[in-house]
Amino acid sequence: MDRGAAGIVTNTVVLNQMVQKYGQITEVTKRYLDITDKPVVIEIDGHSTEELLSVGEVFTKMSDQIILKIPATTYALGAFSELKKAGIPTFCTTVFTLPQAAAVAEAGVTHILPFCEPYKEVGGDPTKLIRDCREMLDGWGDRPFITAALVRSLETADAALRDGADGIIIFWPLLRDMMQSHLTDEWNKTFLDEWNSMDDAGS
Repeated sequence: MDRGAAGIVTNTVVLNQMVQKYGQITEVTKRYLDITDKPVVIEIDGHSTEELLSVGEVFTKMSDQIILKIPATTYALGAFSELKKAGIPTFCTTVFTLPQAAAVAEAGVTHILPFCEPYKEVGGDPTKLIRDCREMLDGWGDRPFITAALVRSLETADAALRDGADGIIIFWPLLRDMMQSHLTDEWNKTFLDEWNSMDDAGS
């Protein structure tokens, strides 16, 4: 967490794997909170607005670091509205259309998460929805952040940032790859060689 990441983002797939290894989901969440003082995004799910709010409260009571991540559904809209009133930040995941983005934005979500890679897998433009969201939200006084999700390649990461994403959700290996450039390597070597020369001379 000391390498530029803004926080930890989970999904139910990851959480299900973690609970099988570490026990209850609240215990897994505590482990995340123990390793960082940055935001920890916990994905929750359910079958009604009331269930989402009830489950969400379990986690938001644990720490102010907690952000709730909720899939795009009609009953999520009510949850986003109530959570905004309570001052609790939220992510809306599984966003695939502009009308979905508009609905959750109007409901009060903090971060819209357009999914990118699935479009690429079917021959579509993985970041078109990011551009559309940016255009739609341009001029909003209190607009939600546009945070690209399911970004699994350097090309998609580059396109998402270029097309206006406020941030991207990625795994560590991709962040590491994003820092690579042969030109950076060449210039880093030039400057490091000079630094080592000064150090060897006792300067």
